[in-house]
Amino acid sequence: YRSLGEGSERIEGLGRSGNEFVHYIGSAVDASGRLYKGEAFDGIKEFKKLLLQDKEVIARNLIHQLVVYATGSPVAFADRDEVAAILEKTKASDYGVRSIIHAIVQSPLFLRK
Repeated sequence: YRSLGEGSERIEGLGRSGNEFVHYIGSAVDASGRLYKGEAFDGIKEFKKLLLQDKEVIARNLIHQLVVYATGSPVAFADRDEVAAILEKTKASDYGVRSIIHAIVQSPLFLRK
């Protein structure tokens, strides 16, 4: 089992593929891996395609992280209904980051913490 970050090791700082390095010396990085469900990937493009198959999971995680950042406190078990409401509210926009941020700021989760 390898970490998820290894799938992006061929990407350099400016977002270009590591294969474009002109002065790269050494062996190629093996950016293949396997997700927790068992799906295999070979490189960042396949990794991204696998992650985007379940956008709701990614959106839920982003909501949790943004709520922690915005409120300074972790998302509690009791907050799951409000997180679900934010997910439902942003589903129409395909879980866009802007709509997620707006929904969080307008939610009781943000206003009462």
